[in-house]
Amino acid sequence: MNRFEETDSDERSPAHDKRRTIEINNLLEQIRQTADKLQRDEATRGDLKLLARSLKELRYAFKVFTPYRDKRKVTIFGSARTAPDHPTYLAAQEFAAHMARDSWLVITGAGSGIMEAGHRGAGREAAMGLNIVLPFEQEANPVILGDDKLVNMKYFFTRKLMFVKECDAVVCLPGGFGTLDEAFEVLTLVQTGKRDLFPIVLLDAPGGQYWRKLDDFIRESLHHDALISPEDFALYKVTDSVDEAVAEIEQFYKVYHSMRYVRHQLVIRTKTPIADSLLNEIREEFRDILSSGDFEVRRALREEDESDLQHMPRLVFNFNRRNLGRLRLLVDCINAGSIEPASREFP
Repeated sequence: MNRFEETDSDERSPAHDKRRTIEINNLLEQIRQTADKLQRDEATRGDLKLLARSLKELRYAFKVFTPYRDKRKVTIFGSARTAPDHPTYLAAQEFAAHMARDSWLVITGAGSGIMEAGHRGAGREAAMGLNIVLPFEQEANPVILGDDKLVNMKYFFTRKLMFVKECDAVVCLPGGFGTLDEAFEVLTLVQTGKRDLFPIVLLDAPGGQYWRKLDDFIRESLHHDALISPEDFALYKVTDSVDEAVAEIEQFYKVYHSMRYVRHQLVIRTKTPIADSLLNEIREEFRDILSSGDFEVRRALREEDESDLQHMPRLVFNFNRRNLGRLRLLVDCINAGSIEPASREFP
């Protein structure tokens, strides 16, 4: 018997399903009560219009993405202005093609440039799109236009939410203000724990310096002035190699599967059990990220409700919710089956 099979686990039961149904009904009732309060508050027509449109397009986006929730997805950001013969376009196309061959879906903004390159590389079957409706642009690119996996959205904030909520990795290629906004927002969400850890890759064409220059600025200004922690550099990877970008993403999911919080405990689900020797090294190396207690290998906690993940072993501990760079290094150690990644020096 494996260690993770020795602790109690709560199987799905009628009582469990009933609790879940009650929770869902309570959440729906909260939405109704909020709508009633808006009426009592005499919210303006403009405010109500914004809320109604946002809720409507998020509901539709959830509906479109729900059938594909069991598939890994990578979001690609980049310029809409990049020409099809540009090396960056070709790099995006090659990257997306590789990910599609490995059974990943590719999400882009559905426009031209890098977005179109991602869809061309993935092919229509593996492409998902989140198009923004603008007064002067942009029609969806011909690869995704008319596809059931395309969502047209009015607001940037709902669109950005879907980009990050639904993906398992983000790859940013060179772009303008929008691309930089998206790259830094993703980094901020991961660094602050507002989004579960996932790979973030800043990908350039071979020999390109776009992201290297930005990384130099981060190191020379942000890190030098102690505005970020050294371990924050573990949260992203800069490369001009498509193969390295693919490897960074696929290595992240080699053993690690997913994570979630159960009350004060962080639950890291793994595809295979963590060896005793590695667990002991983790306990020694990463004690600084504990708020209390110790690292334990366990089965599913009874509060978890993902029935298809019940069989997976878990690493469970009280995470301090601050050292996200260190947490990323812990995941790297789990995937490597070794404590060696924790010895990386930053910057």
